[in-house]
Amino acid sequence: MIQTNAYLLTAPDRGEAVLIDAPGEVWADVEPILQAEKCRLTELWLTHGHWDHMQGGAQVVRASSAKVRAHVADRAMIETPEIMERFMGERMNLQPVHVDHWVTQGERLAALGTEAEVRHVPGHCPGNVLFYFRTAALAFVGDALFNGSIGRTDLPGGDFGTLEKSIREQIYSLPDQTVVHPGHGSATTVAYEKVHNPYVVPL
Repeated sequence: MIQTNAYLLTAPDRGEAVLIDAPGEVWADVEPILQAEKCRLTELWLTHGHWDHMQGGAQVVRASSAKVRAHVADRAMIETPEIMERFMGERMNLQPVHVDHWVTQGERLAALGTEAEVRHVPGHCPGNVLFYFRTAALAFVGDALFNGSIGRTDLPGGDFGTLEKSIREQIYSLPDQTVVHPGHGSATTVAYEKVHNPYVVPL
């Protein structure tokens, strides 16, 4: 409902797929693509624990038995999502998601015949991570950085100084040609944001 992005990465030659983030009702969009490409969803990677990125997670896991990976700093939101209803001020009927593996800074995840590097980028929330595919020059960054903007820091666990440091050290340090896929809005590149983002400039 707030135009949250999800990214489905498939490897038809291997019959595997990875889903990055799970907005509500995302399975209805994912399932026909998996069937058409003859892929099985093996992994669900959560960039962070905010409700709009995990709301559809329980349904995805029930339907696919995908293994879930996320950062432990957002464990409370992912496993007891009713706490988010308190600061949202409304009942959202969020279902907890069981995480099979808590990722860490610098970890390499093997998937789709390649690997993704995990980078911890807190500031929007404590457990925001990005998944960087070096060989494809792609980074999926959650709500840390947007095209010409940055994630909110006024929600519980948010902090602008922390986010600023994370962007400079973990995103701006990626190769300039890296295509950045955010949790909301259109893709951008590291090079473009280093020049044009008004909120965080390189030191």
